[in-house]
Amino acid sequence: MTAIQQDHPPEQPRPSDQAHGHGQGHSHGHSHSHGHGPAAPVSTRLRKIIAAVLIPFTVAVVAGLIVLWPGGTPDHKAHGRSGLGFDQTTVAGRVVKVEEVNCADVNAQPQAPTEPGQDGAAQNGAPGQGGSSGPSGQGGKKSVCEKATIEVTSGKDKGRTFPEIVQPNASRHFSAGQELKLAYAPKAPKELQYSVSDVDRSMPMALLAGLFALAVVVVGRLRGVFALVALAISFGVLTLFILPAILQGSNPLVVAVVGGSAIMLLALYMCHGLTARTSVAVLGTLVSLLLIGVLGSLFIGWASLTGNTDDQTGLVHGLYPNIEIRGLLLAGVIIGSLGVLDDVTVTQTSAVWELRDADPTTSRRKLYGAAMRIGRDHIASVVNTLVLAYAGASLPLLLLFSVADSGVGTVATSEIVAEEIVRTLVGSIGLVASVPVTTALAVLVVSADRAPAADGGAERVADAGGAQAARTGRGGRGRRRRAKGR
Repeated sequence: MTAIQQDHPPEQPRPSDQAHGHGQGHSHGHSHSHGHGPAAPVSTRLRKIIAAVLIPFTVAVVAGLIVLWPGGTPDHKAHGRSGLGFDQTTVAGRVVKVEEVNCADVNAQPQAPTEPGQDGAAQNGAPGQGGSSGPSGQGGKKSVCEKATIEVTSGKDKGRTFPEIVQPNASRHFSAGQELKLAYAPKAPKELQYSVSDVDRSMPMALLAGLFALAVVVVGRLRGVFALVALAISFGVLTLFILPAILQGSNPLVVAVVGGSAIMLLALYMCHGLTARTSVAVLGTLVSLLLIGVLGSLFIGWASLTGNTDDQTGLVHGLYPNIEIRGLLLAGVIIGSLGVLDDVTVTQTSAVWELRDADPTTSRRKLYGAAMRIGRDHIASVVNTLVLAYAGASLPLLLLFSVADSGVGTVATSEIVAEEIVRTLVGSIGLVASVPVTTALAVLVVSADRAPAADGGAERVADAGGAQAARTGRGGRGRRRRAKGR
């Protein structure tokens, strides 16, 4: 595999250069256009150096995919359906009609609200409880429920209908014509075999995905198409390799490193091409991921974080005791940081290349300083984005701690919050470090590749103003000599 390709095509002669070439002979015009066109962004020597690093890494990633690739039938499928979560038989359904009924008439008692501050009908009491009177337990005031008639629209019982009672304080209410997903329990009594599992969101989700793809293609054009393909590949690696391999008992950290590296290589080279810029971005991302892995492992162990802080993780650990939950936490940190890292490293590498193209005579120090000024702005926005992303995902948890009368220190050091803090700060440190690391690598590559090169003692890169003045002077003297000859 050729690690690096030339980033830019040779520059065409500028109009002024072409004008200078007229009347001066073919040889002068030819040497002039080559003398001032940009050198190939990656020399053969640098291609070999970068390839010497990336090719063994790519081979190691491919070997890891082969060794860790899950084989056979997963345990949760080999033993049939578990009946947990989404692992159940579902059919399509539709709401035929909705009517209001007295809750007492359908033997439905209002349930007490489960969230603080929620006021529902149950706060007024229920039949037989103090502080209530009347047939419905609310001081004689009737409690109104909704009775939805649901029709099964797929499967062997297509056309069957059954009622669904909705409490007044329920979070979900139905409307006539609404599409639903129905859970089917074949061993239950006939009248209880079907129940509402969820709302069918296929149409809005498909429309939103179509709008996203359209926006990416319209703005990004061909590169946008490649980005969508890379997104599909990333999703495939996640669902076909990372998740099944973890379920089959492989170390979550090793699986995350191998799978994340495969996603990085495929996505970056597919979206940005097999170029020096992309290769430098890959190297910067690798260094940053290594730092995130080391810091994450260190502080997760030092803070004694178990990773078993929510119902989903506890359920996974109960069903698969062999899965290392702490490694699962660290794997989540690495995968969660990978997407933002790609953005930072690619942006910084492109910034260095564009700054160098704008001023080929700038020194390494000035080039690094200019690129770092761009990087500092990027750091501020990206870190804020990462923190807000984690805060948004944990918003219900933050609300619960706001209701509690616990101090900030107590809340921050509790495991459920400390886990998110470690996840956020470790990822942010990796992002911050990726800017100077990637910038330095890009400056070294682009400067070494376009450094002054002796060719018979003459430098390849000269002062732009001096060169232009010299060309103008030579052209002027030539024109004066030709005028005198006439």
